[in-house]
Amino acid sequence: MSEAPNIEIYTAMACGYCARAKRLLESKGVNFHEIDVSMSSKLRGEMRSRSGGRQTVPQIFLDGEHIGDCDELFKLEQAGHLDKLLKMA
Repeated sequence: MSEAPNIEIYTAMACGYCARAKRLLESKGVNFHEIDVSMSSKLRGEMRSRSGGRQTVPQIFLDGEHIGDCDELFKLEQAGHLDKLLKMA
């Protein structure tokens, strides 16, 4: 099995989509680094810059590559591509 990717997820407090995305990643048994942008305009600006201007949370990155938000994460899962990206397949 390959080395697991570095997963970063920008989140905010009381965000249902963030919780849903984190639950999916946790169900895969992968570690991720959560970056809470709730109280930091600097971190929110970093998230926007890295995600091509997106302002909603969560925004998810695998090995520095932006893969999108919660909906896009679940689309990858439904298409059978998430495990490959997480190097689980």
